[in-house]
Amino acid sequence: MTESPENMPQLSPVDAALARLSAKLATVDCQLCPLEEAAGRVLGEVLLAERDSPPLDVSAMDGYALKLSDWDGQRPLPVQATACAGSPPQVLRSGQAIKIFTGGPLPADADCVVRREDTRLDPAGVLVTVPVAKLCRGQNIRRRAENAPRGKPLLEQGTLLDAARMAAVASFAAPQLSVRRRVRVAIVNTGDELAQPGAEVADWQIRDSNGPWLQSWLASCPWVEIVARQRVRDTLDAVSATLADLLPRCDAVLLTGGVSMGDTDFVPAAVEALGGEIVFHRLPIRPGKPVLGAAVDGKLVLGLPGNPASVAVTSRVFGEPLLLRQAGCISSPGRPLVHLADPDDKRLELTWYRLVRLGDAGQVHLLASQGSGDVVALSLSDGFVELLPGASPSTAVRLTVW
Repeated sequence: MTESPENMPQLSPVDAALARLSAKLATVDCQLCPLEEAAGRVLGEVLLAERDSPPLDVSAMDGYALKLSDWDGQRPLPVQATACAGSPPQVLRSGQAIKIFTGGPLPADADCVVRREDTRLDPAGVLVTVPVAKLCRGQNIRRRAENAPRGKPLLEQGTLLDAARMAAVASFAAPQLSVRRRVRVAIVNTGDELAQPGAEVADWQIRDSNGPWLQSWLASCPWVEIVARQRVRDTLDAVSATLADLLPRCDAVLLTGGVSMGDTDFVPAAVEALGGEIVFHRLPIRPGKPVLGAAVDGKLVLGLPGNPASVAVTSRVFGEPLLLRQAGCISSPGRPLVHLADPDDKRLELTWYRLVRLGDAGQVHLLASQGSGDVVALSLSDGFVELLPGASPSTAVRLTVW
């Protein structure tokens, strides 16, 4: 039964903003990629099992393969041969046993594998040291196709190929695999006050930490290609010219600064001058309230507020899911529910992202901070938790780790 609109769950302002902007973004194309370069990419087609798994009956244990009716509980069975993993299957002769290793192909006519620890060697062969009643046909045998038959869909299109999924790719894919090409991203840091990291600065200047933050995070995403990183002055002409230069060769531009309500905040006007649609601007969140999300011909322009903690939080809250949408990924990384080890009584009537540190025993501790410009507190943090409007910090909260 279809739910009526009034009965459907209401999205939070953040989720609603993400949903509206996601719908306006284009997904990058697919390309063929050698298997050895596929790790971390987004799968461009359904991965099917191109063979049965296992491809034949194999032993689940080190031991001895035998035909159960040949064992009378008394006499030893002569050991005919050895079956190793990677060798072709053999034929078991009547009244004998074959020593077999884990993964070794089950010999024809064998119907049981007895664990090595349940046997002992005798000059005449191998003796089974457990009662016949404790043995059964099929024991310690992995049957052909019990994991998956040939042709079974294993991974969905849009799956992010992490280490676990690469095991399936390596086992079942052809030498080349269809993946989404990397999302081409440019980083633009606005501000007359910005100086190069490591440079000599006057008291009225600050070294740019936002650019290195975004570059470090994006460099950890194998599905992203960083096309450019640059700083621009706080003028409408400079911001507009930079966007006009970058958008033709990028899928997304992430900007820091220039999105508030000041006289030198020119990102909104620059986006509109290029024919872009501002989908959201200013949301009930802390930090990061001035965040701006726009689409220009299916490409993402994400304006992040200029303070370091605001950039760190909004890049993950907004940048990560939107870039993954462009990458064709079907899911975003999970954010576990946790309880704070030292909750306070502070609440806000908006979504509040608070910096935390992780303890050695898995505790999550709130981190004292002087505000979104406190780069020292940011550098000591391990991530942040999300407090919903009016929620007490003593409730379960979502955790994002950097």
